[in-house]
Amino acid sequence: MINRRDLIQAGAAAAAIIAGGRFGGFDRALAQQKLTQAQLLQFKDLGNVTLLHFADLHAQLLPVYLREPAVNIGFGESQGQPPHLSGREFLRHYKIAAKSPDAYALTAEQYLTLARSYGQLGGLDRLATAVKAIRAERGQDRVLLLDGGDSFQGSLASNRTKGQDVAGCLKLLKLDAATCHWEFTYGKDGFEKLDDALPYPFLGLNVKDAQQAETALDECKIFDKGGVGIAILGHAYPHTGNVHPPSVLPPFSFGLRERDVRAAVDRARRKGASLIVLLSHNGFDADRKLAANVSGIDIIFTAQSHEALPQPLKVSRTLLVASGSHGKFLSRLDLDVHTEGLRNFRYRLIPLFADAIAPDAEMAQAVARARAPYAAELARVVGQTESALYRRETIDASFDDLIGAAIAAERDAEIVFFPGYNWGPTLLPQSPITVEDIHAATAISYPEVYRGEVSGARIKEILEGAADGLCNADPYWRLGRGMLRCSGLGYRLDVRHAAGKRISALQLLRNGKPIEPERNYTVAGFGNVAERVEGPPAWEVVEKHVAAQKTVHIKPQAAVKVAGV
Repeated sequence: MINRRDLIQAGAAAAAIIAGGRFGGFDRALAQQKLTQAQLLQFKDLGNVTLLHFADLHAQLLPVYLREPAVNIGFGESQGQPPHLSGREFLRHYKIAAKSPDAYALTAEQYLTLARSYGQLGGLDRLATAVKAIRAERGQDRVLLLDGGDSFQGSLASNRTKGQDVAGCLKLLKLDAATCHWEFTYGKDGFEKLDDALPYPFLGLNVKDAQQAETALDECKIFDKGGVGIAILGHAYPHTGNVHPPSVLPPFSFGLRERDVRAAVDRARRKGASLIVLLSHNGFDADRKLAANVSGIDIIFTAQSHEALPQPLKVSRTLLVASGSHGKFLSRLDLDVHTEGLRNFRYRLIPLFADAIAPDAEMAQAVARARAPYAAELARVVGQTESALYRRETIDASFDDLIGAAIAAERDAEIVFFPGYNWGPTLLPQSPITVEDIHAATAISYPEVYRGEVSGARIKEILEGAADGLCNADPYWRLGRGMLRCSGLGYRLDVRHAAGKRISALQLLRNGKPIEPERNYTVAGFGNVAERVEGPPAWEVVEKHVAAQKTVHIKPQAAVKVAGV
């Protein structure tokens, strides 16, 4: 006989299924019964100081699906070392159980299955809940909250408002300091307005005025927390001037200025700082080298390459902390600091599971206000995808394949090039593709899709330059985590070879013929650092293509062969 308890349980299960729709709500409900806010925030505190850090938000105010890379290729001395591990290798290294919440948050292993159970992560309202809980536990006089940069770019609204939509929300978090990168691409006026709107400073000891006479941003801010002086040094993305058109940037110069870092550390020590923290947007491999070369830095919060590691990596006496991207994680680092320096630490990379963490009401209202002027436009459905669409891979990703196909079709091009940006949430199969999704993958300050004739010899030069930026022997000269994306073109990349000799076997995919150095090819793309580029914005081109296709299906690509890893 069915009793009352059975009926209640059956009703609860049915409600969960209905609420979850096609994303497996019942499985998700079961997963969340085992995953609570208290468990996620549980932490055995230590010492007298707590540092909180997030990075690479890319204007994602709401929870997202975000698949971590299935392949994370390291080059040179970093090959096979954290963070260049993925999948089961990553799980084994960190002793993480398969199918667990951490396995889902940190790897691509069984991602689609686990996504339907564990749901989305992030959202500024969940981040606010976690930050407030930790401050309440530890006391404001012991806590610093830091932003590693790239918070104000990556959405339709952030592009339209030059980051002011995000700024209005981040004010509520009561941050203490930030550094930057894409924020510079709003130009001198846009960057200054953003800086003025924030009640905390952008720090960048490596950002100088046009004459390189003095720093354009503050290099350091010293805080008194837990009874000791804590120096936060900022280091903005060092290659900003190399990877963006000069016309979209303020009149600043950039670089990875190791000598300036060393001098700033010495100045902070002389001012009485007991703890030296570098808030960096250099990328993990560059920060690993910096930690080895510059003594006196206690902690580097690294960003730009979007890695998330469940434990700090120690280089000499410096701790490297990587907090992921898109609001998925919050790093908590408790420290025992005395006047003579750092004695001990305890760390937790907190995955912000949206179904388990209660949204903060104040932040939720701020996010709603920021999105309200664009809500109808953002929600408009353009098409549907049968395939998972994701961005985060070293060589090729399915959302990039869609972008490349769209540009090739709409601009009638044989070959398409665009940068391998690592930002943009994941879409699960059988998901609608909205205007918001398209902008989240293409929203940059110079989105014009160009079209022109390029020789085969020049195509090889372009790829060789991109390969050097990806796998340069010197980590200081690696420009990012993703190879230049291409559509319509196959080639072989051998990372063992010297610069200028890494690319071979170039092939035009439409006819299978080798690329001829003397022949011109029709090439299109966006994200070009050249000036006076003309063409429709990338999001308009992609939207037109998706609307025409109605349903998108992306076949796995095998056009790029990688050797030497």
